[in-house]
Amino acid sequence: MTLATEIAPRAVKIPAGPNPVGPGEPEPVNLELNPIEVAVVGLFLLAGLWALYVARPVVLPVVVAFVLRLLLQPVYRLLTKAHFPKAIASLFTVALFVGLILLVCAPLTSSASGWVDLLPDATERLGERLSLLREPIELVQRLIRHAENATNGGGATVAVQHFDLVGAVIGGLSAITDGLFTTGLILFFLLIAGDKFLRRLVELLPTFRQKRQAIDISQQIESDISAYLVTVTVMNMAVGVAVGISMYFCGMSDPLLWAVLAFTLNYVPILGPLAGIGIFLLAGFLSFDSNWLAALPAALYLVIHVIEGEIVTPLLLAKRFTLNPVVVILSLVFWYWMWGVPGAILAVPMLAITKILCDRVDALRPLGHMLED
Repeated sequence: MTLATEIAPRAVKIPAGPNPVGPGEPEPVNLELNPIEVAVVGLFLLAGLWALYVARPVVLPVVVAFVLRLLLQPVYRLLTKAHFPKAIASLFTVALFVGLILLVCAPLTSSASGWVDLLPDATERLGERLSLLREPIELVQRLIRHAENATNGGGATVAVQHFDLVGAVIGGLSAITDGLFTTGLILFFLLIAGDKFLRRLVELLPTFRQKRQAIDISQQIESDISAYLVTVTVMNMAVGVAVGISMYFCGMSDPLLWAVLAFTLNYVPILGPLAGIGIFLLAGFLSFDSNWLAALPAALYLVIHVIEGEIVTPLLLAKRFTLNPVVVILSLVFWYWMWGVPGAILAVPMLAITKILCDRVDALRPLGHMLED
């Protein structure tokens, strides 16, 4: 008896007779789960998630390298088809990726630091501009002070922690750059010898059916996730270019900085564009005196995102991915808690890989059905 049949849920026998559903509709199957098996699997998942949380400095570069391999695989294969040695093709692919990042980000350092220097005065200036919200803000501040006084009067002390936006952003970026060398090294060897792991796995599987299934799953993951990453990257580049041009005609300084920011934020569905709206709104109030002009950058960013995120990208990816939006937002929140900003960027690709695995493994198909839209 194989492991798949041991943990597979047992189906309740349905007596023979006329089909209770309409013609052409799938016949429903009731599943009966063994509580002991559910408990064992649940404990195993909890232990695995705890290990991922504790081993973040080691696991995160490996996961990032694996996802980047799927993104850069077309470039690597193009070089190998051009009769480049595997080591040279892998080194050139990694160097090209790192070079593009440095080429884009290096000139933006001074521009980003200039905007960061304006952040300490941004709250006060924004409060002066948003006079309509001054009274509600003051009311909330008075309520907070009364609550603190009442709590202190009871003999308890309250430690008020202020959210440091700059610190959060810098912390998220440092989490990405800290493992850059490790990620590049792992990516180099994954491009060279990534297929060897699949061959070794196929050799270990006992039956021909399992060997064929492992090959099919790996090919589907590589094909679908590569297509997803390439499509999303191209669309994010289009969004960045559109936002940069819009900011230039709006009169915003450093349009290249805003283009790169929009490109990066678009890798995080839902939460990234929401953060982008707030950032562009704040930048508009810091750049323009008129309230209408101040809201224009955020409005243009919102229109561009709606066109891309609600019309263009779904049309391109609808045949490959139909993920439940509720599961997507839960995955974003969970992996952001686990691994920070890199976790939020990796949440959707990991969810898509999980969906493919669940759809192809019989014991996990109910979970795959829950993940789809």
